Amino acid sequence: MKQLKSLLFFFLIHLLFTGISEAQTAVDIVRKADEKMRGKTSMAEMVIKTSRPTWSREMEVKTWIKGTNYAMILIQSPAKDKGIVFLKRSKEVWNWLPTVERSIKLPPSMMNQSWMGTDFTNDDLVKESSILEDYTHNILGDTIISEREAYLIEMIPKPEAALVWGKLVVSIDKKDFLELHTRFYDEDGFLVNTMYAYDVKEMDGRLIPTRFVMIPEDKKNQKTEIIYKSILFDRNIEDGFFTMNQMRNLR
Repeated sequence: MKQLKSLLFFFLIHLLFTGISEAQTAVDIVRKADEKMRGKTSMAEMVIKTSRPTWSREMEVKTWIKGTNYAMILIQSPAKDKGIVFLKRSKEVWNWLPTVERSIKLPPSMMNQSWMGTDFTNDDLVKESSILEDYTHNILGDTIISEREAYLIEMIPKPEAALVWGKLVVSIDKKDFLELHTRFYDEDGFLVNTMYAYDVKEMDGRLIPTRFVMIPEDKKNQKTEIIYKSILFDRNIEDGFFTMNQMRNLR
């Protein structure tokens, strides 16, 4: 009987520490993938293509990102949107509209709305939420994406975090920690969007996907593509760049 109790005790201890190890490993994997695309800082030029059954639109965009607290997004084209800027400072997100010379603070309720008419939400692009701090992470298993072995990780919002999505399921490459595939679910567990990553290549000495495609689940012939033209990592960007005054004067 003592031997049985001893075996049960060590079995439970093994399960406990295995669970803790998996949770820590999942967080570490997600952190490495996030840091791979973000760097300490990044400055990027990209094209965003939105496709609908009856029309399509293309935007040229510049971004500046520093850590998880600062981000600036400048719309360069088309002409009617040129000069629109989004600024993130910690949990605050602002939008500058040059045609009316007005800055608007985006409330949390707007973070789940479409960003500039695309299939990405404001939170997807501006990233008010933190994939590291606002979610719990669990490894579901392994998968294969584009002939790459990947971890399949489930991300559930923490109870205190007011987030856009009810759940994310992310596939992250085991070798290079590339986010290859992400499924976005609503609070009722229904699949809303799926994002695919393509065209893995080296940019500024770093291997990354350079094309992301977001496809809504229930809208046929609709998608949005983000294509990186260039990106620079870990260049110096002062905190003072991410100000309301800079947002209004950015060109």
